[in-house]
Amino acid sequence: MNVLIIYAHLEPKSFNGALKDLAVSELTSLGHQVKVSDLYAMNFKAVADQDDFDTIQDENFFKYQIEQGNAAKTNSFSDDIQVEQEKLRWADFVIFQFPLWWYSVPAILKGWFDRVFASGFVYGKDIGRYDKGGLKGRKAMLSTTTGSPEYAYTPYGMDGDIHEKILYHINHGMLYFAGLEPVEPFIAWTPARDEENRQRYLSEYRSRLHRLSEIPSIPYHPTSHYDNNHQLKVEYR
Repeated sequence: MNVLIIYAHLEPKSFNGALKDLAVSELTSLGHQVKVSDLYAMNFKAVADQDDFDTIQDENFFKYQIEQGNAAKTNSFSDDIQVEQEKLRWADFVIFQFPLWWYSVPAILKGWFDRVFASGFVYGKDIGRYDKGGLKGRKAMLSTTTGSPEYAYTPYGMDGDIHEKILYHINHGMLYFAGLEPVEPFIAWTPARDEENRQRYLSEYRSRLHRLSEIPSIPYHPTSHYDNNHQLKVEYR
């Protein structure tokens, strides 16, 4: 299996770094092909702007989405975007390794999504979205760390249900929207506070890496389950 790891942490000695390193070593030892996009080490540009394109279609009014569509047709994305898109084409399974910051991904990773998950590449009029998105046929998994304990992220917890209130916009609104099939996330709760827990999480993550193809997918509805008003049909509610 071809596995791409998108890694977003600025400190190599962090627990996120340890999880990334473990994934590389374990998956390689199991015979998988592994590539890593270390966004901080790459100094990946997070801000979407005109420099993302070799040519601009409309010099009078810059609309980023339209320029993305044009670049997808003319193969005129900037080199850093094209490299990441080629990695996605190569991958069978994508792991996103990051710390949960402000209930979302770090800015550098959000910028990666903004720039790489481009119109005309992962979605668009001629492609579709969700189960018909440009990256269909591939799976993806979030692997993240938190600063608050697990009980804070329950349905009645102070921080809200982590699956429905926090990770949903990433799993559904980014990964599934682009055609990826999200699987259940790996979450390490407050690993910075306890060495024993860190070792336990590493052991649990190692076990998960050994069964990548067996991790349950998150059961999102396909586009066929919605009507013309984007409402879930009655029979699927």
